[in-house]
Amino acid sequence: MSVVRETFALTSPWPTIDPFLFSMHHLDHYPRAEGTTQAPAADLAGREIGQDFANKDGWNMYHGRTVPGFPQHPHRGFETVTVVLEGVVDHTDSLGASARYGDGDTQWLTAGAGVAHAEMFPLRYADRDNPLELFQIWLNLAPEDKKAEPNFKMFWAEDTPIVTRTDAEGRESRFRVVAGELDGVVPPTPPQNSWAARPQNEVAIWQITMAPGATTELPTASAEAIRTVYVHRGSLQIEDTTLSDQGAVVHADQAVTITAGPQGASLMLLQGRPIGAPVVQHGPFVGNTKADILNAFNDYQQGTFGRWTLPTSDPVNPQDSGRFARYPDGTISTP
Repeated sequence: MSVVRETFALTSPWPTIDPFLFSMHHLDHYPRAEGTTQAPAADLAGREIGQDFANKDGWNMYHGRTVPGFPQHPHRGFETVTVVLEGVVDHTDSLGASARYGDGDTQWLTAGAGVAHAEMFPLRYADRDNPLELFQIWLNLAPEDKKAEPNFKMFWAEDTPIVTRTDAEGRESRFRVVAGELDGVVPPTPPQNSWAARPQNEVAIWQITMAPGATTELPTASAEAIRTVYVHRGSLQIEDTTLSDQGAVVHADQAVTITAGPQGASLMLLQGRPIGAPVVQHGPFVGNTKADILNAFNDYQQGTFGRWTLPTSDPVNPQDSGRFARYPDGTISTP
C-alpha cells in the first residue's frame, strides 16, 4: 500500500483537513519603503486598493490602503498560528495588546470567545527591498474550548527549535518545530485551550527546508492522525510520487522517506487527530451549529466582543521598533 493517500494542487488557500481549517502561504516581494511611512515606494495605480490580491509586480496590498496587510477584523471559535520566515507583522487587538514579530517568530492566537485584531505588514527599510514570507494556519478549537478567553503567545525565533538532519551524503534537512515533538526536541507549549496542548492529539506543525537531493524520514504517528505535506518550493519525491507546488495526504503510521529534487524543497507539514465535531464556518467565525454563527454575528454587532476603540483600523508600530509583544495586562516580552 502506498504511503500517499491522495495528492492535490496548492490552490489559495491550501486545502486542509480537521483539525485544521485554513492554511495560507504569503510570499510578497515588497519594494523599499517610502521614507518612514512603512508604505511601498511604488505607484498603487492599477491595484484594487482595499481588496488587492492580484499579486501585481509580485506583491499585494491585501486589505491595506497605505501599509499592506489586514486592518481590524474579528475572529471567534478557532486559533490562528502565524509563522513568519522573513519580514515582520504588526499585531494590534481589541484586548489592548500589540506586537511586532517576524524573522522566524510565530504568533499563536486563541480567538476563543472572540477578539478583533489587525495584522499589518510594515515595510521597515527605505534603502532596500522588504520581502515578506509567512504562513497563516487556522486550527479549530474543540466544542468545549470555543468560548475560551482570547489570548496569544509568542514563540520567538530564538526559542523555536530547528532540528537539522544530515543524510549519508551530507545533505541537510532543517525542521522548524512549531508544534509536535521531533527527535526528542520539544517546541514551546501551545496555549492551554488549544487542541495542540494535549499530546494525545498529535498536532504537529513543521516547516521543512531540504537541500538539493537531501533525504530524510518522517517519523511515525498513530493511524488516527491525519498528516498533510504542502510542497510550496522546489520538488519532493515520496516513493513514486513527485510533488511540485502540490500537497499530499500521507499515512502517518507508516515510515515515510522523502527526497528533495534537484532544486531542493521547502514544505509545510500539518498533522493532528481530527476533533470530529461538526464545523459551521462563515468568514471569521467558526462554530458547531448555525446558531453559533448567528450568535457570533449578533454579539459582534452589539459590541459584546471585539469592540475596536482605536482611531485607526490599520495601526503600525514606529519604523524603528524592534520585535516585542505587549499583552493586555501590560506585560512586555522580547526575544
